Amino acid sequence: MQKITTSLEEAAEAGGHSGRTTPVWRTGAEQPWDPEDLAVAQGKYPTPENIARARAELERDGAAAIERTVP
Repeated sequence: MQKITTSLEEAAEAGGHSGRTTPVWRTGAEQPWDPEDLAVAQGKYPTPENIARARAELERDGAAAIERTVP
C-alpha cells in the first residue's frame, strides 16, 4: 500500500519528481500563446481591440501576462 503524502515536499522526497528534492512547477506559460488565445482566456471576445490589448500585454509582460490569467 502506498503512503498518501500531505505536501509537495513529501511527494518529492518519495520520488514523485524523478529523484529531485524540490518540486518542478508547471504553468500555462510553458507553451506559446497568441494574443487571441490570451484575450479569450481572459473572458473577452477576440475583437481587434481586445487582441491589440492582449498583444501589447504579451509584449510588455511576457509570460507574466499568461500566468496572471492561467495559473
